[in-house]
Amino acid sequence: MAGVAKRFDTGVEALGGVDLTVARGEFLSLLGPSGCGKSTLLRIVAGLAPPSAGSCRLQIDHAPGRIGFVFQDPTLMPWSTVTKNVLLPFRIAGRVGGAERDRAETAIEAVGLGGFERAYPRELSGGMRMRVSIARALVTDPDLLLLDEPFAALDEITRLALNDDLLRLWAERRPTILFVTHSVFESVYLSTRIAVMTARPGRVSADLPVDLPRPRDRATRSSSDYVAMCDRVSAELGKAMGTR
Repeated sequence: MAGVAKRFDTGVEALGGVDLTVARGEFLSLLGPSGCGKSTLLRIVAGLAPPSAGSCRLQIDHAPGRIGFVFQDPTLMPWSTVTKNVLLPFRIAGRVGGAERDRAETAIEAVGLGGFERAYPRELSGGMRMRVSIARALVTDPDLLLLDEPFAALDEITRLALNDDLLRLWAERRPTILFVTHSVFESVYLSTRIAVMTARPGRVSADLPVDLPRPRDRATRSSSDYVAMCDRVSAELGKAMGTR
């Protein structure tokens, strides 16, 4: 991304010139205050919205399905089962056969929902619905996975569990991940790098590598290195928000 800016027709300037490079296989978190343009930036990367200025180039296979997007709301079809929701990308592409059904089954198992294939969204907890959304994003085996605050509305126990599940899936499949969050603690736990964004119009004010050892687990959260990194990121976020 080079000089990516976004001004809406209403006159709101969401992004004020973002310069950011993401390496293949990296787990990068976008951290910043509400309204700083994090979600807008993800939509530009996904090709769902054009930038007003600047450029965004993807060095990946541009075939349909090579980008997976997980929204803050699971956005499931309430009239469809778990399997049918996960198969949605293939249905949109007009191809649902045995191979696609096998991939859906594998994705459902990967997110820990084996046995719930025939369940409907109303029968699932919030965390389970988010797992379905993640499975739907993974089913096409994307090169790039975009997650827009997927765990923000969940209780703390479920959120921590899904953090671990996401890290496991990333380690197994190694997609490039852009992850939007408001949580310093979550960003440090998950990421290889954190881009701290200023208040609107959003810009990257700090680019911080996270060198904590992997695999990360419960012990990581109580380690002195984790606490020190959280303090450092919090300080940079404070500067970005003009509070420090």
